[in-house]
Amino acid sequence: MSSRSTYDVRVDLSAEGFDPWCDCPYDGSKACKHVVAVLVRCADDVLRDEGDRLDATLDAADTDNLRVFFGETLATDAAIGERFFAPFGESSTRSVTDLRAAIDRQFEETNPDYLVVFEPINFSEWFDLASEYRDQGRYASAAAVYRAPVESLDGNMERVDEAYEHFSQAFKRALHGHVDCVTAGDIDADEAADAVAFLRERPAPGTPLLGECFEHAAAKLEETLTERREH
Repeated sequence: MSSRSTYDVRVDLSAEGFDPWCDCPYDGSKACKHVVAVLVRCADDVLRDEGDRLDATLDAADTDNLRVFFGETLATDAAIGERFFAPFGESSTRSVTDLRAAIDRQFEETNPDYLVVFEPINFSEWFDLASEYRDQGRYASAAAVYRAPVESLDGNMERVDEAYEHFSQAFKRALHGHVDCVTAGDIDADEAADAVAFLRERPAPGTPLLGECFEHAAAKLEETLTERREH
């Protein structure tokens, strides 16, 4: 919809009773027109349920052809490969640097003609992968996946011109997930020191506005690790 100003809109469809939020000046009792526009866009983007068609195709497919298809797909698409291997106990094949590079590309591809990023970026791929590892108790792999968006968001946050709240919440979610997984895992003294050092040293090359978040996270991690050693 057209508007003279740009507003930050959040619509949580999972919240009980529906919980929209918009920073426009409208203060009426019902949702503003910007929330309605977001809901219409969501309805337009809903994917058709292909469950029955998929089941029928898989049942009818030749086993050898399926093996070839999946083999070629998994071999050529690292992201799909990790999502496939994660539930079966396989560790990530990509380093934090590789994962961060993939997220950095999302920033580049969102607005390739300009340095500034106006639109929100969907980071669910990374959070879903981290959650998969976390649910299996593979905390080192989960911590590595969480660390990638922490680094990428920290390095790209100054490019964000709109939807800052969206990126800020994604950063905090990734940072908290990383710290929680580090503390949940069975790590030795050197690994603990490296984890704390990352949080302590990160504010220097990163976004100044996020420095306080790193400081709080480092303090929390040190406190938790100290309590663990004492017990």
